Amino acid sequence: MKVRRAGVLLPLSALPSPYGIGDLGPLAFRTVELLSQSGYRVWQILPLNPTHPRYGNSPYLSPSIFAGNPLLLSPEKLVQTGLLHPEEISPPDFPEGRVDYPAVMAWKREILSRALTRFRPGPDFEAFCRREAFWLEDYALFAALSEALGPWPEWEPELKFRDPAALEQARKDLSPEIHHVLVQQYLFFRQWKELQEFAHARGISLFGDLPFYPGYESFEVWRFPEVFKLDEERRPLRVAGVPPDYFSATGQLWGNPVYDWERLKREGFSWWLARLEHNLRLFDLLRLDHFRALSACWEIPYGATEATCGEWVPVPGEEFLKAVFRRFWDPPFVAEDLGYITPEVHALRKRFGIPGMKVLLFAFFEDDSPYLPHHHESQSVVYTGTHDTNTTRGWFERELSAEARKRLELYLGKALCAEEIPRDLIRLAHASPARLSIIPVQDLLGLGEEARLNYPSRPEGNWEWRLRPGELEAALSPEALSLLRLTGRA
Repeated sequence: MKVRRAGVLLPLSALPSPYGIGDLGPLAFRTVELLSQSGYRVWQILPLNPTHPRYGNSPYLSPSIFAGNPLLLSPEKLVQTGLLHPEEISPPDFPEGRVDYPAVMAWKREILSRALTRFRPGPDFEAFCRREAFWLEDYALFAALSEALGPWPEWEPELKFRDPAALEQARKDLSPEIHHVLVQQYLFFRQWKELQEFAHARGISLFGDLPFYPGYESFEVWRFPEVFKLDEERRPLRVAGVPPDYFSATGQLWGNPVYDWERLKREGFSWWLARLEHNLRLFDLLRLDHFRALSACWEIPYGATEATCGEWVPVPGEEFLKAVFRRFWDPPFVAEDLGYITPEVHALRKRFGIPGMKVLLFAFFEDDSPYLPHHHESQSVVYTGTHDTNTTRGWFERELSAEARKRLELYLGKALCAEEIPRDLIRLAHASPARLSIIPVQDLLGLGEEARLNYPSRPEGNWEWRLRPGELEAALSPEALSLLRLTGRA
Protein backbone atom coordinates (compact mmCIF):
# COMPACT_ATOMS: atom_id res chain seq x y z
CA MET A 1 0.00 0.00 0.00
CA LYS A 2 3.01 2.32 -0.36
CA VAL A 3 2.52 2.95 -4.11
CA ARG A 4 -0.48 3.33 -6.40
CA ARG A 5 -1.42 0.04 -8.03
CA ALA A 6 -4.38 -1.62 -9.67
CA GLY A 7 -5.62 -5.19 -9.61
CA VAL A 8 -8.31 -7.55 -10.79
CA LEU A 9 -10.79 -9.60 -8.76
CA LEU A 10 -10.99 -13.05 -10.32
CA PRO A 11 -11.45 -16.27 -8.30
CA LEU A 12 -9.54 -19.29 -9.55
CA SER A 13 -12.78 -21.22 -9.97
CA ALA A 14 -13.94 -18.68 -12.57
CA LEU A 15 -11.08 -19.28 -15.01
CA PRO A 16 -12.15 -20.84 -18.36
CA SER A 17 -10.46 -24.21 -17.87
CA PRO A 18 -11.59 -27.10 -20.10
CA TYR A 19 -11.99 -29.21 -16.93
CA GLY A 20 -15.27 -27.72 -15.71
CA ILE A 21 -13.78 -25.35 -13.14
CA GLY A 22 -10.83 -22.97 -13.10
CA ASP A 23 -7.68 -24.44 -11.60
CA LEU A 24 -3.99 -23.94 -10.85
CA GLY A 25 -2.97 -24.97 -14.34
CA PRO A 26 -1.83 -23.16 -17.50
CA LEU A 27 -4.67 -20.63 -17.57
CA ALA A 28 -3.75 -19.43 -14.08
CA PHE A 29 -0.20 -18.82 -15.31
CA ARG A 30 -1.61 -17.16 -18.43
CA THR A 31 -3.66 -14.86 -16.17
CA VAL A 32 -0.47 -13.73 -14.44
CA GLU A 33 1.15 -12.95 -17.79
CA LEU A 34 -1.89 -11.00 -18.99
CA LEU A 35 -2.10 -9.04 -15.74
CA SER A 36 1.55 -8.05 -16.11
CA GLN A 37 1.17 -7.06 -19.77
CA SER A 38 -1.92 -4.93 -19.12
CA GLY A 39 -0.37 -3.03 -16.20
CA TYR A 40 -2.24 -4.67 -13.32
CA ARG A 41 -0.06 -5.64 -10.38
CA VAL A 42 -2.49 -7.40 -8.01
CA TRP A 43 -4.62 -10.51 -8.46
CA GLN A 44 -7.37 -10.83 -5.84
CA ILE A 45 -8.22 -14.48 -5.81
CA LEU A 46 -10.71 -15.10 -2.93
CA PRO A 47 -10.38 -18.04 -0.48
CA LEU A 48 -8.72 -21.27 -1.63
CA ASN A 49 -10.50 -23.47 0.92
CA PRO A 50 -12.44 -26.65 0.05
CA THR A 51 -16.06 -26.22 -1.00
CA HIS A 52 -19.02 -28.56 -0.60
CA PRO A 53 -22.53 -28.66 -2.12
CA ARG A 54 -24.01 -28.90 1.37
CA TYR A 55 -22.67 -25.40 2.02
CA GLY A 56 -23.68 -23.97 -1.35
CA ASN A 57 -20.15 -24.48 -2.76
CA SER A 58 -19.07 -21.32 -0.94
CA PRO A 59 -15.39 -20.89 -0.06
CA TYR A 60 -16.63 -18.76 2.86
CA LEU A 61 -18.49 -21.70 4.44
CA SER A 62 -15.87 -24.37 4.01
CA PRO A 63 -15.25 -27.81 5.54
CA SER A 64 -11.86 -26.35 6.55
CA ILE A 65 -10.33 -22.89 6.70
CA PHE A 66 -6.80 -24.37 6.72
CA ALA A 67 -7.03 -26.87 3.86
CA GLY A 68 -6.76 -26.23 0.12
CA ASN A 69 -9.49 -27.08 -2.36
CA PRO A 70 -8.62 -30.24 -4.38
CA LEU A 71 -11.12 -29.18 -7.07
CA LEU A 72 -8.58 -26.47 -7.98
CA LEU A 73 -5.81 -28.99 -8.66
CA SER A 74 -4.67 -28.85 -12.29
CA PRO A 75 -4.98 -32.13 -14.24
CA GLU A 76 -2.34 -30.86 -16.66
CA LYS A 77 0.11 -30.30 -13.79
CA LEU A 78 -0.54 -33.84 -12.61
CA VAL A 79 0.39 -35.06 -16.09
CA GLN A 80 3.59 -32.99 -15.99
CA THR A 81 4.62 -34.64 -12.71
CA GLY A 82 3.91 -38.13 -14.06
CA LEU A 83 0.93 -38.87 -11.81
CA LEU A 84 -1.50 -39.02 -14.73
CA HIS A 85 -1.22 -39.95 -18.40
CA PRO A 86 -2.40 -37.44 -21.04
CA GLU A 87 -5.21 -39.71 -22.22
CA GLU A 88 -6.57 -39.89 -18.66
CA ILE A 89 -7.46 -36.20 -18.49
CA SER A 90 -9.71 -36.01 -21.54
CA PRO A 91 -12.66 -34.18 -19.96
CA PRO A 92 -16.36 -34.83 -20.49
CA ASP A 93 -18.53 -32.18 -22.10
CA PHE A 94 -18.62 -29.65 -19.24
CA PRO A 95 -20.75 -26.53 -19.75
CA GLU A 96 -19.02 -23.31 -20.70
CA GLY A 97 -19.55 -20.24 -18.57
CA ARG A 98 -20.54 -21.98 -15.33
CA VAL A 99 -19.38 -24.66 -12.91
CA ASP A 100 -21.46 -27.83 -12.73
CA TYR A 101 -20.20 -28.80 -9.28
CA PRO A 102 -21.61 -32.35 -9.07
CA ALA A 103 -20.17 -33.26 -12.48
CA VAL A 104 -16.80 -31.65 -11.75
CA MET A 105 -16.55 -33.32 -8.35
CA ALA A 106 -17.32 -36.77 -9.77
CA TRP A 107 -14.81 -36.45 -12.61
CA LYS A 108 -12.00 -34.96 -10.52
CA ARG A 109 -12.52 -37.58 -7.82
CA GLU A 110 -11.96 -40.26 -10.46
CA ILE A 111 -8.76 -38.82 -11.92
CA LEU A 112 -7.36 -37.86 -8.51
CA SER A 113 -7.84 -41.40 -7.22
CA ARG A 114 -5.56 -42.60 -10.03
CA ALA A 115 -2.96 -39.93 -9.38
CA LEU A 116 -2.88 -40.55 -5.64
CA THR A 117 -2.22 -44.28 -6.03
CA ARG A 118 0.86 -43.46 -8.16
CA PHE A 119 2.32 -40.91 -5.76
CA ARG A 120 5.52 -41.89 -3.97
CA PRO A 121 6.42 -39.83 -0.87
CA GLY A 122 9.79 -38.09 -0.79
CA PRO A 123 11.64 -35.60 1.41
CA ASP A 124 9.57 -32.65 0.13
CA PHE A 125 6.32 -34.39 1.09
CA GLU A 126 7.68 -35.24 4.53
CA ALA A 127 8.85 -31.65 5.05
CA PHE A 128 5.39 -30.39 4.06
CA CYS A 129 3.71 -32.68 6.61
CA ARG A 130 6.06 -31.47 9.35
CA ARG A 131 5.55 -27.81 8.45
CA GLU A 132 1.75 -28.11 8.48
CA ALA A 133 1.58 -30.40 11.53
CA PHE A 134 -0.63 -27.94 13.45
CA TRP A 135 -3.63 -28.96 11.34
CA LEU A 136 -2.74 -31.36 8.54
CA GLU A 137 -2.82 -34.88 10.02
CA ASP A 138 -5.95 -34.19 12.06
CA TYR A 139 -7.59 -32.71 8.97
CA ALA A 140 -6.73 -35.82 6.95
CA LEU A 141 -8.36 -37.98 9.63
CA PHE A 142 -11.38 -35.66 9.71
CA ALA A 143 -11.76 -35.75 5.91
CA ALA A 144 -11.53 -39.56 5.84
CA LEU A 145 -14.06 -39.91 8.64
CA SER A 146 -16.41 -37.41 6.99
CA GLU A 147 -16.29 -39.38 3.75
CA ALA A 148 -17.14 -42.58 5.62
CA LEU A 149 -19.61 -41.30 8.24
CA GLY A 150 -21.00 -37.93 7.12
CA PRO A 151 -20.95 -34.69 9.17
CA TRP A 152 -19.07 -34.95 12.47
CA PRO A 153 -22.05 -33.93 14.73
CA GLU A 154 -23.65 -37.24 13.65
CA TRP A 155 -20.63 -39.42 14.54
CA GLU A 156 -20.61 -41.84 17.45
CA PRO A 157 -19.66 -40.11 20.74
CA GLU A 158 -16.12 -41.53 20.89
CA LEU A 159 -15.23 -39.93 17.57
CA LYS A 160 -17.36 -36.84 17.99
CA PHE A 161 -15.70 -36.01 21.33
CA ARG A 162 -12.25 -37.13 20.14
CA ASP A 163 -11.58 -40.06 22.46
CA PRO A 164 -7.84 -40.83 21.95
CA ALA A 165 -8.31 -44.60 21.66
CA ALA A 166 -11.14 -44.23 19.12
CA LEU A 167 -9.10 -41.77 17.05
CA GLU A 168 -6.08 -44.08 17.05
CA GLN A 169 -8.23 -46.98 15.86
CA ALA A 170 -9.76 -44.79 13.14
CA ARG A 171 -6.26 -43.83 11.97
CA LYS A 172 -5.42 -47.51 11.56
CA ASP A 173 -8.71 -48.40 9.87
CA LEU A 174 -8.61 -45.49 7.46
CA SER A 175 -4.87 -45.33 6.85
CA PRO A 176 -5.05 -45.45 3.00
CA GLU A 177 -7.77 -42.79 2.87
CA ILE A 178 -5.85 -40.55 5.29
CA HIS A 179 -2.71 -40.86 3.20
CA HIS A 180 -4.64 -39.83 0.09
CA VAL A 181 -5.88 -36.67 1.82
CA LEU A 182 -2.33 -35.82 2.89
CA VAL A 183 -1.13 -36.24 -0.68
CA GLN A 184 -4.02 -34.14 -2.05
CA GLN A 185 -3.07 -31.30 0.25
CA TYR A 186 0.61 -31.62 -0.58
CA LEU A 187 -0.12 -31.48 -4.30
CA PHE A 188 -2.45 -28.52 -3.87
CA PHE A 189 0.04 -26.40 -1.94
CA ARG A 190 2.88 -27.41 -4.28
CA GLN A 191 0.87 -26.27 -7.30
CA TRP A 192 -0.03 -23.06 -5.45
CA LYS A 193 3.64 -22.41 -4.64
CA GLU A 194 4.56 -22.78 -8.31
CA LEU A 195 1.93 -20.20 -9.26
CA GLN A 196 3.04 -17.93 -6.42
CA GLU A 197 6.68 -18.00 -7.53
CA PHE A 198 5.67 -17.38 -11.16
CA ALA A 199 3.57 -14.37 -10.11
CA HIS A 200 6.31 -12.88 -7.96
CA ALA A 201 8.84 -13.20 -10.78
CA ARG A 202 6.51 -11.06 -12.92
CA GLY A 203 5.74 -8.44 -10.28
CA ILE A 204 2.24 -9.68 -9.48
CA SER A 205 1.04 -9.73 -5.86
CA LEU A 206 -1.52 -12.35 -4.84
CA PHE A 207 -4.36 -10.98 -2.72
CA GLY A 208 -6.08 -13.61 -0.57
CA ASP A 209 -9.12 -13.66 1.64
CA LEU A 210 -9.55 -14.84 5.22
CA PRO A 211 -13.12 -16.02 5.97
CA PHE A 212 -13.90 -14.91 9.51
CA TYR A 213 -15.72 -18.02 10.74
CA PRO A 214 -15.55 -21.69 9.82
CA GLY A 215 -18.82 -23.59 9.35
CA TYR A 216 -20.28 -25.60 12.22
CA GLU A 217 -19.61 -28.94 10.53
CA SER A 218 -16.04 -27.96 9.73
CA PHE A 219 -12.78 -29.57 10.75
CA GLU A 220 -11.86 -26.58 12.90
CA VAL A 221 -14.94 -26.82 15.15
CA TRP A 222 -14.41 -30.57 15.60
CA ARG A 223 -10.66 -30.31 16.22
CA PHE A 224 -10.58 -27.05 18.23
CA PRO A 225 -13.96 -26.94 20.06
CA GLU A 226 -12.47 -24.84 22.87
CA VAL A 227 -12.12 -21.93 20.43
CA PHE A 228 -15.92 -21.63 20.02
CA LYS A 229 -18.97 -21.09 22.20
CA LEU A 230 -20.35 -24.64 22.35
CA ASP A 231 -22.38 -26.55 24.95
CA GLU A 232 -21.40 -29.90 26.48
CA GLU A 233 -22.86 -31.74 23.49
CA ARG A 234 -20.75 -29.60 21.13
CA ARG A 235 -23.80 -27.73 19.86
CA PRO A 236 -23.41 -23.98 19.27
CA LEU A 237 -24.63 -21.76 22.09
CA ARG A 238 -24.73 -18.74 19.76
CA VAL A 239 -24.27 -18.43 16.01
CA ALA A 240 -23.04 -15.70 13.70
CA GLY A 241 -24.73 -13.41 11.22
CA VAL A 242 -25.46 -9.75 10.65
CA PRO A 243 -28.51 -7.55 11.26
CA PRO A 244 -30.61 -6.17 8.34
CA ASP A 245 -28.36 -4.59 5.72
CA TYR A 246 -28.00 -3.76 2.02
CA PHE A 247 -28.32 -7.43 1.06
CA SER A 248 -31.27 -8.54 3.23
CA ALA A 249 -34.14 -6.80 5.06
CA THR A 250 -34.13 -9.52 7.74
CA GLY A 251 -30.36 -9.72 8.13
CA GLN A 252 -28.20 -12.73 7.39
CA LEU A 253 -28.25 -15.85 9.56
CA TRP A 254 -24.97 -17.57 8.76
CA GLY A 255 -25.21 -20.27 11.43
CA ASN A 256 -21.47 -20.46 12.17
CA PRO A 257 -20.60 -20.92 15.86
CA VAL A 258 -19.05 -17.74 17.27
CA TYR A 259 -15.64 -17.54 18.91
CA ASP A 260 -15.05 -17.72 22.64
CA TRP A 261 -12.94 -14.58 22.65
CA GLU A 262 -12.30 -14.63 26.40
CA ARG A 263 -10.78 -18.11 26.10
CA LEU A 264 -8.77 -17.02 23.06
CA LYS A 265 -7.49 -14.01 24.97
CA ARG A 266 -6.37 -16.11 27.94
CA GLU A 267 -4.38 -18.30 25.55
CA GLY A 268 -2.70 -15.36 23.85
CA PHE A 269 -4.81 -15.75 20.70
CA SER A 270 -2.47 -18.61 19.71
CA TRP A 271 -5.03 -20.35 17.47
CA TRP A 272 -5.69 -17.21 15.47
CA LEU A 273 -1.97 -16.46 15.20
CA ALA A 274 -1.34 -19.94 13.78
CA ARG A 275 -4.14 -19.40 11.28
CA LEU A 276 -2.76 -16.02 10.18
CA GLU A 277 0.76 -17.40 9.85
CA HIS A 278 -0.57 -20.13 7.54
CA ASN A 279 -2.31 -17.59 5.29
CA LEU A 280 0.50 -15.04 5.26
CA ARG A 281 2.74 -17.71 3.72
CA LEU A 282 0.23 -18.03 0.89
CA PHE A 283 -0.60 -14.40 0.07
CA ASP A 284 1.07 -11.02 -0.32
CA LEU A 285 -2.08 -9.17 0.75
CA LEU A 286 -4.80 -10.60 2.98
CA ARG A 287 -8.35 -9.30 3.30
CA LEU A 288 -9.77 -9.74 6.81
CA ASP A 289 -13.37 -10.66 6.09
CA HIS A 290 -16.03 -9.25 8.46
CA PHE A 291 -13.52 -6.97 10.19
CA ARG A 292 -16.29 -5.29 12.18
CA ALA A 293 -16.59 -8.49 14.28
CA LEU A 294 -13.23 -7.60 15.82
CA SER A 295 -15.00 -4.71 17.55
CA ALA A 296 -18.31 -6.43 18.31
CA CYS A 297 -19.93 -9.49 16.75
CA TRP A 298 -23.61 -10.11 16.06
CA GLU A 299 -24.53 -13.19 18.12
CA ILE A 300 -27.83 -14.95 17.44
CA PRO A 301 -29.37 -17.60 19.73
CA TYR A 302 -28.87 -21.10 18.34
CA GLY A 303 -32.08 -22.33 16.72
CA ALA A 304 -33.33 -18.88 15.70
CA THR A 305 -34.85 -18.67 12.22
CA GLU A 306 -33.94 -15.03 11.54
CA ALA A 307 -30.95 -12.82 12.31
CA THR A 308 -33.05 -9.98 13.73
CA CYS A 309 -33.08 -11.46 17.26
CA GLY A 310 -29.31 -11.19 17.66
CA GLU A 311 -27.29 -8.72 19.70
CA TRP A 312 -23.91 -7.02 19.47
CA VAL A 313 -21.37 -8.58 21.84
CA PRO A 314 -18.04 -6.78 22.46
CA VAL A 315 -14.83 -8.44 21.30
CA PRO A 316 -11.28 -7.77 22.61
CA GLY A 317 -10.21 -6.67 19.16
CA GLU A 318 -7.56 -4.22 20.29
CA GLU A 319 -5.80 -6.82 22.43
CA PHE A 320 -6.06 -9.30 19.56
CA LEU A 321 -4.57 -6.93 16.99
CA LYS A 322 -1.77 -5.96 19.37
CA ALA A 323 -0.85 -9.64 19.61
CA VAL A 324 -1.03 -9.94 15.82
CA PHE A 325 1.22 -6.92 15.21
CA ARG A 326 3.73 -8.15 17.79
CA ARG A 327 3.93 -11.48 15.96
CA PHE A 328 3.83 -10.19 12.36
CA TRP A 329 5.46 -6.82 11.96
CA ASP A 330 3.33 -4.60 9.68
CA PRO A 331 1.17 -7.42 8.27
CA PRO A 332 -0.30 -6.73 4.80
CA PHE A 333 -3.96 -6.66 5.83
CA VAL A 334 -7.00 -5.06 4.24
CA ALA A 335 -10.10 -4.73 6.40
CA GLU A 336 -13.50 -5.66 4.97
CA ASP A 337 -15.25 -2.79 6.75
CA LEU A 338 -18.56 -2.83 4.87
CA GLY A 339 -22.09 -3.02 6.25
CA TYR A 340 -23.11 -1.65 9.64
CA ILE A 341 -19.89 0.07 10.70
CA THR A 342 -19.71 2.12 13.89
CA PRO A 343 -17.14 4.81 14.80
CA GLU A 344 -15.51 2.23 17.10
CA VAL A 345 -14.85 -0.08 14.13
CA HIS A 346 -13.27 2.73 12.10
CA ALA A 347 -11.19 3.77 15.11
CA LEU A 348 -9.93 0.21 15.62
CA ARG A 349 -8.94 -0.12 11.97
CA LYS A 350 -7.18 3.27 11.90
CA ARG A 351 -5.40 2.65 15.21
CA PHE A 352 -3.51 -0.18 13.53
CA GLY A 353 -3.18 1.46 10.13
CA ILE A 354 -5.17 -1.21 8.31
CA PRO A 355 -6.60 -0.04 4.97
CA GLY A 356 -10.36 -0.30 4.52
CA MET A 357 -12.58 -0.84 1.48
CA LYS A 358 -14.47 1.70 -0.64
CA VAL A 359 -17.13 0.26 -2.97
CA LEU A 360 -18.42 2.56 -5.70
CA LEU A 361 -21.73 0.69 -6.07
CA PHE A 362 -22.54 1.92 -2.53
CA ALA A 363 -21.56 5.54 -3.25
CA PHE A 364 -24.73 6.96 -4.77
CA PHE A 365 -27.54 5.84 -2.46
CA GLU A 366 -27.21 8.89 -0.21
CA ASP A 367 -25.93 12.45 -0.40
CA ASP A 368 -22.24 12.88 0.38
CA SER A 369 -21.65 9.15 0.86
CA PRO A 370 -18.29 8.15 2.38
CA TYR A 371 -17.86 5.83 -0.63
CA LEU A 372 -17.70 8.75 -3.10
CA PRO A 373 -14.19 8.99 -4.55
CA HIS A 374 -13.40 12.45 -3.17
CA HIS A 375 -13.77 10.99 0.36
CA HIS A 376 -11.40 8.06 -0.19
CA GLU A 377 -8.31 7.86 1.97
CA SER A 378 -5.01 6.98 0.32
CA GLN A 379 -4.70 4.01 2.69
CA SER A 380 -7.72 2.21 1.28
CA VAL A 381 -8.75 -0.16 -1.51
CA VAL A 382 -11.40 1.01 -3.97
CA TYR A 383 -13.64 -1.41 -5.85
CA THR A 384 -16.31 -0.89 -8.45
CA GLY A 385 -18.12 -3.86 -6.85
CA THR A 386 -17.16 -7.01 -4.97
CA HIS A 387 -17.84 -10.74 -5.21
CA ASP A 388 -20.98 -10.16 -3.10
CA THR A 389 -22.50 -7.37 -5.19
CA ASN A 390 -24.09 -7.32 -8.60
CA THR A 391 -21.87 -6.49 -11.55
CA THR A 392 -21.71 -2.77 -12.29
CA ARG A 393 -23.93 -3.15 -15.34
CA GLY A 394 -26.36 -5.41 -13.46
CA TRP A 395 -26.49 -2.86 -10.63
CA PHE A 396 -27.20 -0.05 -13.09
CA GLU A 397 -29.93 -2.00 -14.90
CA ARG A 398 -31.61 -3.65 -11.89
CA GLU A 399 -30.82 -1.87 -8.62
CA LEU A 400 -30.12 1.83 -9.20
CA SER A 401 -32.97 4.05 -8.00
CA ALA A 402 -33.99 7.22 -9.83
CA GLU A 403 -32.47 9.41 -7.09
CA ALA A 404 -29.21 7.48 -7.09
CA ARG A 405 -29.07 7.71 -10.87
CA LYS A 406 -29.37 11.50 -10.66
CA ARG A 407 -26.47 11.62 -8.20
CA LEU A 408 -24.38 9.41 -10.47
CA GLU A 409 -25.16 11.54 -13.55
CA LEU A 410 -24.23 14.69 -11.64
CA TYR A 411 -21.00 13.14 -10.37
CA LEU A 412 -19.93 11.90 -13.80
CA GLY A 413 -21.22 14.99 -15.61
CA LYS A 414 -22.77 13.02 -18.46
CA ALA A 415 -25.81 11.07 -19.56
CA LEU A 416 -25.60 7.42 -18.63
CA CYS A 417 -26.08 4.20 -20.57
CA ALA A 418 -25.73 0.57 -19.53
CA GLU A 419 -23.00 -0.22 -22.06
CA GLU A 420 -20.69 2.52 -20.77
CA ILE A 421 -21.36 2.49 -17.04
CA PRO A 422 -18.76 -0.21 -16.20
CA ARG A 423 -16.04 1.84 -17.95
CA ASP A 424 -17.24 4.99 -16.19
CA LEU A 425 -16.91 3.46 -12.75
CA ILE A 426 -13.59 1.84 -13.63
CA ARG A 427 -12.27 5.32 -14.44
CA LEU A 428 -13.57 6.62 -11.11
CA ALA A 429 -11.89 3.76 -9.29
CA HIS A 430 -8.52 4.23 -10.97
CA ALA A 431 -8.65 8.02 -10.45
CA SER A 432 -9.48 7.62 -6.74
CA PRO A 433 -6.93 8.71 -4.10
CA ALA A 434 -6.99 5.10 -2.84
CA ARG A 435 -3.60 3.47 -3.31
CA LEU A 436 -5.09 0.23 -4.64
CA SER A 437 -7.99 -0.12 -7.07
CA ILE A 438 -9.52 -3.54 -7.70
CA ILE A 439 -11.84 -4.24 -10.62
CA PRO A 440 -13.94 -7.44 -10.85
CA VAL A 441 -13.23 -9.14 -14.15
CA GLN A 442 -16.95 -9.02 -15.03
CA ASP A 443 -16.78 -5.22 -15.04
CA LEU A 444 -13.74 -5.23 -17.32
CA LEU A 445 -15.95 -7.17 -19.76
CA GLY A 446 -19.04 -5.01 -19.18
CA LEU A 447 -21.16 -8.04 -18.20
CA GLY A 448 -24.63 -7.84 -16.67
CA GLU A 449 -26.39 -9.57 -13.80
CA GLU A 450 -26.04 -12.96 -15.50
CA ALA A 451 -22.35 -12.85 -14.50
CA ARG A 452 -22.97 -12.20 -10.81
CA LEU A 453 -20.86 -14.50 -8.64
CA ASN A 454 -22.70 -14.53 -5.31
CA TYR A 455 -26.01 -13.45 -3.76
CA PRO A 456 -25.26 -13.25 0.01
CA SER A 457 -28.86 -13.88 1.08
CA ARG A 458 -29.43 -16.77 -1.38
CA PRO A 459 -28.27 -20.26 -0.32
CA GLU A 460 -28.07 -21.86 -3.79
CA GLY A 461 -26.94 -21.05 -7.31
CA ASN A 462 -23.83 -19.11 -6.25
CA TRP A 463 -20.15 -19.44 -7.18
CA GLU A 464 -21.00 -21.00 -10.55
CA TRP A 465 -20.15 -18.20 -12.99
CA ARG A 466 -16.90 -18.42 -14.92
CA LEU A 467 -15.23 -16.92 -17.95
CA ARG A 468 -15.81 -18.37 -21.40
CA PRO A 469 -12.90 -19.14 -23.74
CA GLY A 470 -11.39 -15.92 -25.10
CA GLU A 471 -12.87 -13.65 -22.43
CA LEU A 472 -9.74 -13.70 -20.29
CA GLU A 473 -7.71 -12.08 -23.08
CA ALA A 474 -10.52 -9.60 -23.76
CA ALA A 475 -10.70 -8.58 -20.09
CA LEU A 476 -6.94 -8.19 -19.60
CA SER A 477 -6.19 -6.28 -22.76
CA PRO A 478 -2.99 -4.21 -23.07
CA GLU A 479 -5.31 -1.24 -23.78
CA ALA A 480 -5.79 -0.94 -20.02
CA LEU A 481 -2.19 0.20 -19.64
CA SER A 482 -2.79 3.76 -20.91
CA LEU A 483 -5.50 4.49 -18.30
CA LEU A 484 -3.43 2.90 -15.52
CA ARG A 485 -0.44 5.06 -16.49
CA LEU A 486 -2.60 8.19 -16.68
CA THR A 487 -3.92 7.58 -13.15
CA GLY A 488 -0.49 6.74 -11.74
CA ARG A 489 -1.10 3.02 -11.29
CA ALA A 490 1.39 1.63 -13.80
